[in-house]
Amino acid sequence: MSLSRFLIASLFLLCSAQSYAQESVVQPEAGTGSAIKGLATAQRYMVAAADPLAAEAGLEMLRQGGSAVDAAIATQLVLGLVEPQSSGLGGGAFIVHWDAASRETITIDGREAAPTAAKPDRFIRDGRPMPFMQAVRSGLSVGVPGLVRAMELAHEKFGKLPWSALFQPAIRHAEQGFPISRRLNLLLSWQGTEHFAPAARDYFFTAEGEARASGSLLRNADYAVTLRTLASQGASAFYQGPIAEAMILAIKSAPTAQSDMTLSDLAAYQAKIREPLCASYRGKKICGMGPPSSGGITVAQTLKLIEPFTTQFEPQSIMSANTLHIIGEAQKLAYADRNRYLADPDFVGQPVGLLDDAYIAQRHALIDLNLSMSKPDAGIPPGLAQRSFGIDETQENVGTSHISIIDGDGNAVSMTTTIEGAFGSGLWANGFLLNNELTDFSFAPTDKDGTAIANAVGSGKRPRSSMAPTLVFDANGELEIVTGSPGGSRIILFVVKTLVALIDWNMDARAAAELANFGSEGGAFQIEYDPSTLWTALALKGMGHTIKSDVMTSGTHTIVRRGGRLEGAADPRREGVARGD
Repeated sequence: MSLSRFLIASLFLLCSAQSYAQESVVQPEAGTGSAIKGLATAQRYMVAAADPLAAEAGLEMLRQGGSAVDAAIATQLVLGLVEPQSSGLGGGAFIVHWDAASRETITIDGREAAPTAAKPDRFIRDGRPMPFMQAVRSGLSVGVPGLVRAMELAHEKFGKLPWSALFQPAIRHAEQGFPISRRLNLLLSWQGTEHFAPAARDYFFTAEGEARASGSLLRNADYAVTLRTLASQGASAFYQGPIAEAMILAIKSAPTAQSDMTLSDLAAYQAKIREPLCASYRGKKICGMGPPSSGGITVAQTLKLIEPFTTQFEPQSIMSANTLHIIGEAQKLAYADRNRYLADPDFVGQPVGLLDDAYIAQRHALIDLNLSMSKPDAGIPPGLAQRSFGIDETQENVGTSHISIIDGDGNAVSMTTTIEGAFGSGLWANGFLLNNELTDFSFAPTDKDGTAIANAVGSGKRPRSSMAPTLVFDANGELEIVTGSPGGSRIILFVVKTLVALIDWNMDARAAAELANFGSEGGAFQIEYDPSTLWTALALKGMGHTIKSDVMTSGTHTIVRRGGRLEGAADPRREGVARGD
C-alpha cells in the first residue's frame, strides 16, 4: 500500500465507529476488487447480470425471440452454477415484471418460507439467541426454497419459448465445465472448508483443502441431472420426489441443529403474485416489491422524504456532504419504520400509511439540514394508535445477485435472487447449495420490553427481506429504468444511490454504478472506502455523523432507456456485464 493510501485509510479508521446491531454485516460476501467497465448500448434488448456466461445465456434466449422472463430464467440457471455463492435453486427471488402490451406491472414473491413446525423460539437456546454463524450452519436456517416455483409462475404468465429451452445453456455449462472465476476462488479461499457439508467441500475444494484454482474448469454433473429433470418434468419435480428427498436428507444431516422441514412443506410451497409498491418521485413513477420485502417501501419512503429538497439535488450537488447528509437522515427515518413494522403481510398487518403525504411531511420535518439526528424511533403512521410492534434487530447476510432485462417487445424484468449469505447454509443437495434464509427472521421473538416483533419466526411465514428490484417510469408512463442490487440490508442504500444518481444527477448507468456507495441504516453514516470520499466523510463528521467506512460491495445492474436506445451497466465491484443487440 502506498504512503498516501495508508494515510487516507488511517484517517478513515480514525473517524469510523461501531454501528448498531441491525447494521452489522456477518460473514459478508466480501469485495474481491473492482474493474472499470464501459457503458453498454443496444437498440432492441439487453441483459445485465453478475457473470458473463449468465448474461450470454439470457441474450441467447432474447436472440431466439424469447421474452424478458425467458431470458431471466436462463440467466438465473447459469448464475446458480457459476456464481453459487449468491443464488441458486436452493434459494428464492423477488421478480418485478413490466408487460408492455397490457402496460401492467406485477410482482412475484418467491421468498423462502419457514417449515410448518417452526416456532418463534427457533433460534433461542437457554433463553438467549444462538450465535449467528452457528445458526447459519445448521439445518434450522434453511427455508423452503421458492425460486423454482417463482420461475415457473413467471414463465406461465409471460414466457414465450418452451420451458425446456431455457435450461439448455446451464446444462451445457454444467456438463462441459466452466472456468472458476477469480471472485469465486477468493470467496472460497476466505470461507474455508469448515463452512461446507462434505459433498459441497468435495466439489469446491481439492483433497488438500485448497479452493479450486481460478481459471480451472469445474463440472457439475449432479446439477446437470437436476436441470434435465426440471426441464422435462417442470417445477413439481423439485418439490416432490428424489430432488425433494435429497434436500430433506441434507438438512437432516446438518452438522449442528437439524431442520424440522418435511416433504409436505416442500410440496405445499407456492409462489405468490403481489401488488407492486409504487410511488412518485420527481414526476416519475417508481415501482418495486412490497412485503415480505421491505425494499420497495423503504426505498420509496426515503425518496419521498428527500423529494421536497430541490437545490440540494441539482446535478452540481453530486456527492456533496449536504446532499448525502439529507439522504442519510431520510434513510434513518425510513429504516426505523421498516424495523418496527414490516414483515410477511400474510401473518402481520402492515401499516397502510407509511407513504401518506401528511405522514411523510411530519417525518420530513425531523430532518435538520445542518445536524445529524440521533437514531430515531419509528413513527406512528395513519391507521395506528401506537407503535404496535417491538424494536427489531434482525441481522442480514449480504449474499444475493440481481438481474435486469428489457426484451425486444419492451417487456422488462427486475429480479433479485438469493441464497442469503455467501454460500448459504453450506448444505448441498443435487448439485446446488441450500439457503440460510431463515436467519433473516429476528432471533428474539420479543424486544427487551417484551413487545412482540413483527419479523419473528412463524409457521409457514416468510422472513422480511431488503431486496429491492425496481422499475422506473417517466411522466408519460413509459419504462425508463430497470435496476436493483444485492447487499443484504444495504440493498436499500445501493438502490437509493442509483436512483438519485440517474434521476437527480443525470448520470448514465455506468457512472451511477461506479459512484461510491453511502447511506445510513439508522445509526452510523456508512460510506465506501475510497480516496474520493475522504473529505466528504470528514464534512459529514462535522455535521454530527458517526462515520463507518467500509468496502460496501454492491452488485447493481442497471438498464436505462434513453434517446431511443438502451444503455446498461454492471457494477464494477463484481464480475457482471451488460450486453445486448
